[in-house]
Amino acid sequence: MAGSVYKVIEIIGTSDTSWEEAAKSAVEEAADSLDDLRVAEVVQLDMHIVENKVVAYRAKVKVSFKYHKDA
Repeated sequence: MAGSVYKVIEIIGTSDTSWEEAAKSAVEEAADSLDDLRVAEVVQLDMHIVENKVVAYRAKVKVSFKYHKDA
């Protein structure tokens, strides 16, 4: 029986409104150029601050997708 192989990359999404939107943005953007996404894991959350105000939420996400030998 043959198993499956997956590749994992790390990407960062940003949002003006929330960490959830930042993570969703990262995954949806990755889906535009990668096939067969399987799992996304949020590994870090942070905020960009300017003049003592939060101006952006950022989510670092590990995304796995099925590895194809010809890729």
